[in-house]
Amino acid sequence: MMKALIQLFIFSTLIFGCKSKSEKTNEIPHVVATTGMLYDAVINIAGDRVTAEAIMGPGVDPHLYKATQGDLAKFNKADLIVYNGILLEGKMSDILRKLGKQKSVVAAAESVPVEMLKSAIGYKDAYDPHIWFDVRRWKYAVKAISHALIKLDSANQSFYEENTSRYFSELDSLDQFVKERLSEIPENQRILITAHDAFVYFGDAYGMQVEGLQGISTVADFGLKDIAEIIDLIIENEIKAIFVETSVSEKSINAVVTGCNEKGHEVKIGGYLYSDAMGEFGTEEGTYIGMFKSNVETIVNALK
Repeated sequence: MMKALIQLFIFSTLIFGCKSKSEKTNEIPHVVATTGMLYDAVINIAGDRVTAEAIMGPGVDPHLYKATQGDLAKFNKADLIVYNGILLEGKMSDILRKLGKQKSVVAAAESVPVEMLKSAIGYKDAYDPHIWFDVRRWKYAVKAISHALIKLDSANQSFYEENTSRYFSELDSLDQFVKERLSEIPENQRILITAHDAFVYFGDAYGMQVEGLQGISTVADFGLKDIAEIIDLIIENEIKAIFVETSVSEKSINAVVTGCNEKGHEVKIGGYLYSDAMGEFGTEEGTYIGMFKSNVETIVNALK
């Protein structure tokens, strides 16, 4: 089915996807981003100088997402496609790389210097794609998007550069906020347990031990051994709370809670964290900064 979709997409691109320069001259550039985080970055940089849309909305797991014919049509219409890269988008990554030979496509996370990337445990020669949970790393992705927009629409270069500079200041303030709030958690309680390893960069940047039942991709399975090891860790460190992710099944975390209770240690669900997707568009949690702050408040309130 996927092969057929790709063939259909390539055919439609060749037949219908080409517009003359004169046709495009007066059009507002159209940008398609795969995730909400990337879409939010585009909007912060470009404002109303582009039209933009996101392929994946709230609660969508990009590791499992499969491109539809509708998605392929959106990619075909786009003047610029922004995706995370580092295999976050799973099988869709192949389609996006092929598109890069035909139109403007940027894998924003792949702009992060390789020495700042974390190896993906259990995946040979692969890196962890969840770079947005460290503001410092995320700024590289934002800069890559800014460069792509300027290359696409050089007439608005100064506008994009000014907005990028402003947004960087907001991100620096966010980074400081995260550090200050997390410092309120006692050092022996700075252990973040979630369903999968989406928060490795978060832990590295902000001094928290991060443990996930699954690997960096939710495609991986968790087993009884994984649950048993997490339960032992929780009891040994007297951890108060563990967390559910909005885009991942609660099954594994609920199994941990049950296991702890059976061994006489009460651990609670500390709340829901946004991991691979943000909140509803139009809400505070539907922005990158709002989503990040919400996560931090949830973590601090449950663990301090």
